[in-house]
Amino acid sequence: MTNEILIVALIFMGISFLVSAVLKSKFTKYSKVPLSSSLSGREIAEKMLRENGIYDVKVTSVNGFLSDHYNPVNKTVNLSPEVYNGSTVSAAAVAAHECGHAVQHANQYGPLMLRSRLIPAVQFSSMLVNWILLIGVVLAYSGNATLLLIGIILMAVTVLFTLITLPVEFDASKRALAWLGDTNVTNQQEYPKAKDALKWAATTYVVAALAAVVQLVQYIMIFMNARDRD
Repeated sequence: MTNEILIVALIFMGISFLVSAVLKSKFTKYSKVPLSSSLSGREIAEKMLRENGIYDVKVTSVNGFLSDHYNPVNKTVNLSPEVYNGSTVSAAAVAAHECGHAVQHANQYGPLMLRSRLIPAVQFSSMLVNWILLIGVVLAYSGNATLLLIGIILMAVTVLFTLITLPVEFDASKRALAWLGDTNVTNQQEYPKAKDALKWAATTYVVAALAAVVQLVQYIMIFMNARDRD
């Protein structure tokens, strides 16, 4: 079973690498497509926030490629330099998506609020879960599966967080695309490209969620087999 876990992990690692490579190529491709509106990512973000009645969120620039994110703690939309300064389809898609999270926060969107509450538990779990699972598997084959069960519980918290992330990300993209279309920030030729970029961004979260669920099921099977041997 441990060999199967390794094989599945490698398979999903390969899929994740492939999807990430496609995502980067898509954003690189669309970052060369200028917007007819000539708005920068910063201007698009500020416009979307204003038009959704949000005035307490600041748009800032952060270092890194595709490092864009919304921080609900200090209410900031953080955009990478390419997005913050860019006037391209990629910049529009990313800026609007991150503002979609700000709109979710302002509207108290359920999955986002639940995910935020889980963050402390996930941070605690992530520090310990890998070591506990590793030692737990060894002990399980020796006849004591208690530690493995604890590891499974900790891992389940992380998996739940990963699953809740899916509707959060899909909804943010849905809000972003609806706004981009309604405001004509992107024209008829640019809109499908923005949609394609966000589709591939969402795919990375789907792959991560599937990998997490499969791995959790495998550890549960190890636990059940160890318990049956007792």
